[in-house]
Amino acid sequence: MLGEKVTPAKEENQQRSSTSTLDSLNGIDEKKLVRRMDLRILPMIVILYIFSFIDRVNIGNAQLFSLNKDLKLTGLQYNIALCLFFVSYVTFEIPANILMKKMKPHIFMSGCAFLFGFLVIMEGLVTNFTGLAILRFLLGAAEAGVFPGCFYLLSMWYKRSEAQKRFSFFTNASTFGGAFGGLLASGIGHMDGVRGWHAWRWIFILEGVMTCIMAIIAFFFIADFPEDTRWLTDAERAFVVRRLAEDQGDLEHEPITLRGVIRSLSDLKLVAAGFIYFGPTMAGSGLAYFIPTIVNSYGYTPIESQLYSIPPWAAALGFSMICAFISDRAQKRFPFIVFGFIIAISSIVTLDKVHDNRSARYAALILCTMSVFGTLPVIICWFVMNQEGHLNRIVGSAWQIGFGNIGGIIAVFSFPASHKPFYHLGYTLSVAMICLSFGASALYLVLCMTENKRRAKDGRRMLIL
Repeated sequence: MLGEKVTPAKEENQQRSSTSTLDSLNGIDEKKLVRRMDLRILPMIVILYIFSFIDRVNIGNAQLFSLNKDLKLTGLQYNIALCLFFVSYVTFEIPANILMKKMKPHIFMSGCAFLFGFLVIMEGLVTNFTGLAILRFLLGAAEAGVFPGCFYLLSMWYKRSEAQKRFSFFTNASTFGGAFGGLLASGIGHMDGVRGWHAWRWIFILEGVMTCIMAIIAFFFIADFPEDTRWLTDAERAFVVRRLAEDQGDLEHEPITLRGVIRSLSDLKLVAAGFIYFGPTMAGSGLAYFIPTIVNSYGYTPIESQLYSIPPWAAALGFSMICAFISDRAQKRFPFIVFGFIIAISSIVTLDKVHDNRSARYAALILCTMSVFGTLPVIICWFVMNQEGHLNRIVGSAWQIGFGNIGGIIAVFSFPASHKPFYHLGYTLSVAMICLSFGASALYLVLCMTENKRRAKDGRRMLIL
């Protein structure tokens, strides 16, 4: 068996045989255990990321309620404040993932959540651009470990055939966050004038307080790594660790050293994976921060703009989960990425070229949001679940998400207020960056196919294509 080529059918049969062997040895119902894992792991990190996403992008909602006027923001100062978030976010991704490994996830993530919740409260109290800029930079550092850390944690619990559904469900907590954030902001918008404050201050303060309360609860409910968790029996812990080892290879906790980090970073597949994530992140960040403003440019009032920003996020969640179920069943990632990129490019071109039909522009906005945010989790899952070992996943997930978020820096300068309502620069750059990611995904596919040929000769597990 070691020398033969492993086809998808044979790999599935091997997984079934492995599962049967594990069941017989441990007397554990794997399906029931996975359901327990879902209920114990996913809800809390989904809630955590929803709050993280809301606290990151609520500045886009706040902008519609006199933020620029009250803080006397001029020129590109608003965009600079957005950019500073990504500067620290990108810088601290890998160190944050390493720190989470050294600490336990429930301590690290709940601590990060409390910190960024507090910083959002402070955003509601700023009086000038300098204060806003400093807080956005600190907010990026506080949130840096949450998104890649959650993917790293999920990858240490689920098999490759299970991962995409969980990755997509988790990632598209952001879509629910975008929808919920718009709905919440529209409600808080009615507090305009309470205590003499414009509504943007209340958006930051109330959402920050909610995050801090959630962080305290998260401390008690966020799951740790399988070997450290206390809600499994000794037999169940051994079962989870063993089934992952049989599905993914060696996942031992090797020491984290500078040499090991450099070795992981030197992999060409890692570089390609960063560029795959780059394009849709640029487009997605533009959407996340500017959807309320873009919708407002169609002639809606600020309150209506918040409400009309909800359907694009809802569509993204539905599209993402459909792709996830089919992708896990087929054990293919590349075709779904290509499909998403094609829809994204087509819809962005429509947004750029159609100026006299509000319904067509809004429909294209929905399709763009749907395709971009539906494709992102497939990109992450494809790369992270092809990584072997704790160190490679720590560095790989942080690198891909950190490097990709450089696209966010480009995005915040691509939709300046002076380009309203057509945003030609932002849409043109979005198309160009997604085309770049298209090429990077093709390169990554070739690299995986080449490595699979070597693995077939050595009898090693195949990389997912």
